[in-house]
Amino acid sequence: MRILFIHPNYHSGGAEIAGNWPPAWVAYLTGALKKAGFPDISFIDAMTYDIDDEALKAKIAEAKPDIIGTTAITPSIYKAERVLEMAREVCPDAVTVLGGVHATFMYKQVLPEAPWIDAIVRGEGEEIMVAFAQAVADGRWPAERATIKGIAYLDDGKVVATPAAPTIKDLDGLAPDWGILNWDKYKYIPLGVRVAIPNMARGCPFTCSFCSQWKFWRDYRIRDPKKVVDEIEALKRDHNVGFFILADEEPTINKKKFVAFCNELIDRKLDILWGINTRVTDILRDEALLPLYRKAGLIHVSLGTEAAAQLKLDLFNKETTVADNKKAIRLLREAGIVVEAQFIVGMENETAETLEETYKMAVDWKPDLANWAMYTPWPFSDLFRELGDKVEVFDYEKYNFVTPIIKPEAMERGELLDRVMNNYRRFYMKKALFSYPWQGTGQRRRYLLGCLKAFLKAGFERKFYDLGKVDYWGPQSKKKVDFHFDATRTRAVDADVEWQTTHNRKKKSAETADIMACGGGKEQMADDDDALTMMPPPLTLKERVQFSRGGPRMKT
Repeated sequence: MRILFIHPNYHSGGAEIAGNWPPAWVAYLTGALKKAGFPDISFIDAMTYDIDDEALKAKIAEAKPDIIGTTAITPSIYKAERVLEMAREVCPDAVTVLGGVHATFMYKQVLPEAPWIDAIVRGEGEEIMVAFAQAVADGRWPAERATIKGIAYLDDGKVVATPAAPTIKDLDGLAPDWGILNWDKYKYIPLGVRVAIPNMARGCPFTCSFCSQWKFWRDYRIRDPKKVVDEIEALKRDHNVGFFILADEEPTINKKKFVAFCNELIDRKLDILWGINTRVTDILRDEALLPLYRKAGLIHVSLGTEAAAQLKLDLFNKETTVADNKKAIRLLREAGIVVEAQFIVGMENETAETLEETYKMAVDWKPDLANWAMYTPWPFSDLFRELGDKVEVFDYEKYNFVTPIIKPEAMERGELLDRVMNNYRRFYMKKALFSYPWQGTGQRRRYLLGCLKAFLKAGFERKFYDLGKVDYWGPQSKKKVDFHFDATRTRAVDADVEWQTTHNRKKKSAETADIMACGGGKEQMADDDDALTMMPPPLTLKERVQFSRGGPRMKT
């Protein structure tokens, strides 16, 4: 039986400016399927190779697959639907399947709008996909599809969801097949080397209203650090990978395991650079350990800080939070680690003054890199419901963190974009002239100059922040910017969204984390291996910092 996986050809002006990212989902699914006795698997990366529809149709027809699968995050959902529509056109007898976070929670909307999709995999895909493939191979599809846990499908026009499948308890038993990828194109521009995105854990011990990670993965599980380093060592040896970013939302949450991971990298002398996203509170907690992290090869830390609009509403204790952010950035720089500050902009209460405040923060805090991301609530998050009619754009292709989904009350979207670009221009002009060329020697300096190269390349090609697509050329064009929102796309009714999830730990409905802009909370996990019973105290809605994000967030 032939299985064909396809990564949809979706592009935005965010993380792509740093290079082409290898789609880890196909490596993990391929490894599970081959282990289960399905060796005939092929893969088309339509995104990395920018394959148009006609060329993709030809490749699908040539493959003659029995199963055709793709995945989608929210902004790529329409491209993924189109992939399977084309698959149905050229291979009408093949079974089509869609996975990923958007379809997991929005399947009641996706299936009716794309009835050519035979099944949606809901949640963690490895074990569900194996059961699905076995049913097709045995001739039990579609007659016995109701017996497969964790899928959804149409039955005479009615959406049917089977009971949720259990989560994978033994993450160390997973064996991703990274050989399914053609590694020539997966380059990290700042260093000019191949890049990979392995993960150390799945899920998160916090249950934040804006986030989908804990809802999708359901329970927090972490791998044996030695197994993770085994995988990284194989990626370097077999595929010449020279840089990696941990896919985890917050890999430092479990301090004990993260330290063990760093020590293992040091002991094996892998000599590989890497980056992470993490929280200010974890950096402050680990101040004495930062030299160890740098010795292990950690070169880039992306820190979630905050939005000035949130500060103006006293959603943070400004006197302490701002000081903490500034200190964390200083500690990282002193340890020889490149630090990136993330700012969330475009909230409903955003003003010209709050945007200027984020620029002043960036100048004062002195991060090496700064990123201004548009406030984007996932349509299946609790936050989306809480925002109510403040969300007026339902064209999910624009939910990419560079398009203003929420219109601020005090400005037009074009002005918002212009002021964000003004922040970028001023920040990086100063860095290019007065900082990067003089930032010491060795790896840190080369890395910063490589980041500058990535920015300049994206700007010259007009891919940065999707500026070419929206026709932004500077302040003079701000009133003519066109974000090309598809007004025919409408909001899913609440009944068609899977708001709840089957979670494997007790949780009071009112509980939420005290959110930093990078996710997680101010609370820390205990040093024991699981520590999953620890939950943060309940907070009021006003105390939550509400924003959304996607990954990877290493937007250098």
